[in-house]
Amino acid sequence: MIHNIIRDKSTRLFIILGGFFIANAIVAEIIGVKIFSLEDTLGIPKADFSLFGEKNLSFSLSVGVLPWPVVFVMTDIINEYYGVRGVRFLTFLTTALVAFAFLVFFFAIRMSPDMRYWIGSYSQEGVPDMQAAFRAIFGQGMNIIVGSLTAFLLGQLIDSLVFRRIKRFTGERAIWARATMSTVVSQLIDSVVVTYVAFTLFRGVPVGQTMAWAMTAYAYKFIIALLMTPMIYMIHWLAEKFLGRELASSMKKAALE
Repeated sequence: MIHNIIRDKSTRLFIILGGFFIANAIVAEIIGVKIFSLEDTLGIPKADFSLFGEKNLSFSLSVGVLPWPVVFVMTDIINEYYGVRGVRFLTFLTTALVAFAFLVFFFAIRMSPDMRYWIGSYSQEGVPDMQAAFRAIFGQGMNIIVGSLTAFLLGQLIDSLVFRRIKRFTGERAIWARATMSTVVSQLIDSVVVTYVAFTLFRGVPVGQTMAWAMTAYAYKFIIALLMTPMIYMIHWLAEKFLGRELASSMKKAALE
């Protein structure tokens, strides 16, 4: 029976798309603890703007935004061929797997470190205490985890619903419209929810400051969503070629049911 499952093209495509979706979402959650300067990375002057009463803002972002374009693309392609139920299934599964990963990190941090070798094994590289470094990287605060998972759930579910509504209106035409608009709407909600829950709700940071952070992150995601449009078309073309026109057409019709 397993051979029949693997041979089925629609199943294989779902496994491939779902694998990239889940892997990139988990990677984004894990590496998100690091904040980077977009301007310094690109070698350009700081933006230095004001928003919601906050001054001297620039594009300081979590590196967790780096893998998210892949999640955007996978969400739209999965929605195209497997519909809202396909995206919903992967969203709940990914949320459970991320929660499981952080549960494992929780226990891993609390394992007694080897004091003879490991604790100072990277001291020459500027890391005198590996246990402290391990805790700082993998022991993200509960506020970040709860905010991120809540935002991920809401963002993905809204993305799939917006995508479906636009596709009912456009049909097979204008892939860019449903892909871009669904991402633009969902990522606005994602950016606002994650910062509000993580910092205002849990840590009492003023709403104006968290909204300024949210809009800065959203501006980056908005631009990336536009730049990723050609990638949507390329992966869509590859999926059509892999499935064949007849199977692809029947799957897209079923996805709207």
